[in-house]
Amino acid sequence: MIGVNVKDNESIDRAINRFKKMVTRSRLLNEYKERQQYTKPSEERREAMKKSVREERRRRRENY
Repeated sequence: MIGVNVKDNESIDRAINRFKKMVTRSRLLNEYKERQQYTKPSEERREAMKKSVREERRRRRENY
């Protein structure tokens, strides 16, 4: 569980920002969203293949 202790002389807004940063770095929300809906393994492989193709195209474009 992620938690933030509010330090002395620290505003609540700053503590909330630290908490949000910790949540995004831990990828907790990404995992939660992925678990909301089941995806078949074949669909996961297909999406991974599409992602790798996109990344390869981007790398080739940046090299020129």
